[in-house]
Amino acid sequence: MIAGLLADLRATTALEAIAALLGLLYVTLIVRRRRAGWIAGALSSAIYVYLAYAARLPMQALLQAWYVGMAAYGWYSWTRHSAREGGRIRRWPPAWHLAAIAGIVTMSALSARVLAAETHAAWPWIDSLTTWTSVFATWLVARMYLENWLYWIVNDLLTVFLFGAQSHPLTALLYVAYLGFAVAGFLTWRHQYRSQTG
Repeated sequence: MIAGLLADLRATTALEAIAALLGLLYVTLIVRRRRAGWIAGALSSAIYVYLAYAARLPMQALLQAWYVGMAAYGWYSWTRHSAREGGRIRRWPPAWHLAAIAGIVTMSALSARVLAAETHAAWPWIDSLTTWTSVFATWLVARMYLENWLYWIVNDLLTVFLFGAQSHPLTALLYVAYLGFAVAGFLTWRHQYRSQTG
C-alpha cells in the first residue's frame, strides 16, 4: 500500500502539483479573510477542471468550473461586504441549515442516479454529495457565514477518500490539509465572530 502511494506520488504531474499549491494558498488567504485568496482559488480550480475530467469524476469537474465562477463572485461579494459591513462574519439560522442539508442530499441523489445510469463515473454518490456540499459551502464562504467551515470539514473527509480511490494521492493529501485548514478556519472565524459581537 505504501509502495503504491509512493509510486502514485512520483507519478504526480507538475500541473497537479501547481493546482495543489494554489489550492493551499487559496485556503490560507481565505482563513485570514484576504480577497487575494479568490484569485489563487480561481487558478487552482481552472487546473482541477481538467484533472477531474481526466479522472472520470464529472461532478468534480463541474464543481471546479463552478469554483472559477464563484471566485469572481467571492471577490465581488467580499469587496462589497467590506465596504458595507466592515467584513463582519455572519451566522445562518439552524432551520435554514436543515433545509440546505435536505436540498444537498436530494440533489446528490438525483445527480448520482443520472451519473450511474448515463456515465462511467467512478463514485457517483460520493462525487455528487461532495459536489453539492461544496457548491453550498462556497456560497457560504462568499457571503462570509461562519458555518461554511463545518460543511467543509465533512466534505474534505469525503473528498480525501474520493481522490485517493482514483489514484490522485497528492490531491487526496491536499484535502487532508484542507481539512486542517477548515478546522482552523472555523476556530479563527468563530473567535472573530465572538469578538465582533461581544
